[in-house]
Amino acid sequence: MGQPAGTERDEEAVARFVENFAAVFVDAGIQRMPARVFAALLSSDAGAMSSAELGEQLQVSPAAVSGAVRYLSQQHMVSREREPGTRRERYRVHNNQWYEALANRDQIMKRWEEALREGVNSLGAQTPAGRRMAETQAFFEFVGQELPLLLERWRERREELYGDR
Repeated sequence: MGQPAGTERDEEAVARFVENFAAVFVDAGIQRMPARVFAALLSSDAGAMSSAELGEQLQVSPAAVSGAVRYLSQQHMVSREREPGTRRERYRVHNNQWYEALANRDQIMKRWEEALREGVNSLGAQTPAGRRMAETQAFFEFVGQELPLLLERWRERREELYGDR
């Protein structure tokens, strides 16, 4: 199930990890099935699994896997790739998925910032709602300025820890 030959693992322990890690994600607001699929991919040595492999491991239908993968793809947490010579797709979690997810969030936060700026202008900066929106807009502006610096520091730190993978 996505594991190199000769690799022995306690599948019960892996299953417990997948469910526990998924529960942490659910508590953070991610839907249960995408959380389970992400945890299963993350715990796979290959970092990639087919829909059938995910369904078998998680004991869910292909439709459930499909919906979860669609959500995870939109969030830039997994990618789809074709298995060479087949029409089957594999779903992959990358070593730098957190970096990619945050980097892509930057564009979303910029849109939020623009929308909030419009809200401040519409409500008036001196109204209670306008001040609240202005503070939220300023927060996203701050995060938007700091995020590229933080991501660059992570790239440097990742290179120190793991080299160029």
